Amino acid sequence: MIDIRDAVPEDYETVADLTVIAYIGGGFVDAHSPYAVRLRDTASRAEKARVRVAEMNGEVVGSVTLAEPATPYADVAQDGELEFRMLAVTPDARGCGVGSALVRDVLDIAYDQGCRAVVMSTQADMADARRIYERNGFVPAPERNWSPPSGEELTVLVREIV
Repeated sequence: MIDIRDAVPEDYETVADLTVIAYIGGGFVDAHSPYAVRLRDTASRAEKARVRVAEMNGEVVGSVTLAEPATPYADVAQDGELEFRMLAVTPDARGCGVGSALVRDVLDIAYDQGCRAVVMSTQADMADARRIYERNGFVPAPERNWSPPSGEELTVLVREIV
């Protein structure tokens, strides 16, 4: 059973650790990158965006950040869209449906808010995550691809809300 809820301050250190493990430990972000600091700073993220956590057996095993358009954590969201980012799952919980459950939670929130779409950015080498996104109906929007200061091109994926 996977339970998903809003993060509380007691979760912030765990969320920071699991996000760093997923992104830096996974080889997607350099440990000395300014983005590594942002990945770890869950408290600031929770002040400016919405952080959701997934629990299994009372333990936080995953998280995702939701950002409204024109807010500090929204990179690509436009009016009527909800953006998610920093999806992370602990290594022990991978393959248990946690990532998919978090994505479905984001879709449910977007639907409840009356959004027309959910949008996110991903790296080409995030194959496992991309499978989750594709299974949940996300499709590439190549005209919206972009590059952060690190220079790597990010692929934008969009899922229309029906």
